[in-house]
Amino acid sequence: MRYWLFKSEPNKWSFDHQKKAGAKGQEWDGVRNYQARNFMREMAVGDRGFFYHSNEGKEVVGIVEVIGEAHPDSTTEDARWECVDIKALMDMPEPVTLDAIKAEPKLKDMVLVNNSRLSVQPVEPTEFRLVCEMGGLDPGTAMAG
Repeated sequence: MRYWLFKSEPNKWSFDHQKKAGAKGQEWDGVRNYQARNFMREMAVGDRGFFYHSNEGKEVVGIVEVIGEAHPDSTTEDARWECVDIKALMDMPEPVTLDAIKAEPKLKDMVLVNNSRLSVQPVEPTEFRLVCEMGGLDPGTAMAG
């Protein structure tokens, strides 16, 4: 299992929207960055990720699971763009802010710290575990597959 971070502007698609999509989940569509698209191509069903509110809040607010591997993005006719499907699993009891992540020395190499503009990015297992702990979430529960 691998771990990821999915960024969304909460006024466009919030974690509440994601939760309302239920078990059927939602396409992570609209990504128009080759590096982010390539990360989605690496994802497998069962991978876990952080749901991150960008711009407004700038914080990890929940855990999601990949439920559909990379496929053509339904929002475009351009075959270059693909996306995965994700579903919400659980809230982060205490949202973990970007400032808190940047303040944690053990997270200094996290992609979010060094390339905060990338909308889909990998997260190392040790980073995933630590951010879960910072948010009051049992890493064993969040990381179980």
